[in-house]
Amino acid sequence: MIDELRDRTIHAKVGGAFKLTTLIQKRLVELNRGSKPLVERLPGESNLEIVIKEIMQDKIYLSMKNELRTIEDDYMRDSIDFDSV
Repeated sequence: MIDELRDRTIHAKVGGAFKLTTLIQKRLVELNRGSKPLVERLPGESNLEIVIKEIMQDKIYLSMKNELRTIEDDYMRDSIDFDSV
């Protein structure tokens, strides 16, 4: 799984090595604090492997402000009816 880090595909997916590093670091903090993985965790997989799977499956990304965003965040934001608030 760590071999994906050597492949330029994952770098291009997030916008370069520095953004990739930032995304990995931010998501690792969340997972280490108890956040649930957005992909299936196989026995023996590390949190780093989970983060790489999430990136490759387009489950997480960095916003324009370099904030960690998930597909679930976007779904919740888009499903709120702001006219009723």
